[in-house]
Amino acid sequence: MKLTTPRVPVLDEQEWSDEQREILEKQSTRGHIPNVFRTVIRHEKLAKRWLVFGAHIMAKSSLSPREREMAILRSGWLADSEYEWHQHAVIGQEEGLSPEEIEGIKTGADAGCWTDHEQFILRAADELHESSFISDEIWDGLSRTYSTNQMLDLIFTCGQYRMLAGALNSLGVQIED
Repeated sequence: MKLTTPRVPVLDEQEWSDEQREILEKQSTRGHIPNVFRTVIRHEKLAKRWLVFGAHIMAKSSLSPREREMAILRSGWLADSEYEWHQHAVIGQEEGLSPEEIEGIKTGADAGCWTDHEQFILRAADELHESSFISDEIWDGLSRTYSTNQMLDLIFTCGQYRMLAGALNSLGVQIED
């Protein structure tokens, strides 16, 4: 972790307003509310709007859950977000990525465990991270199997998790026990 203590602490449950409680209880994962939500809720208006976008990425995206998690994990790895990596390594396994594949995401498209299509997904995440642009080669490769909606969802998934990594790292959101 870049910070060992949070710059913005999580909002303790006894401090939640009724509206914050209603928002946060919908974010419960595996029986608890992750620290990212308990931190961002301090800016309730921002949290409400961000959660709508996040819900699209996580539940309504045209990407398969496996491909979504590949893009998220690669974006989080490149952005050096330990919190994001920790959370999505678990989700990635739930969505069908093997432990070896999750480890391979650290290496990227050259890890040797990916289909041609999956290599294009990882290379797109790399290019978006490095230059905020997908080259013609990667675009054309993805376009062979992806619709326009899937292309948009991939771009916005990588962007969402790059943005979130900057927030998590800067705020010092700590990994849950």
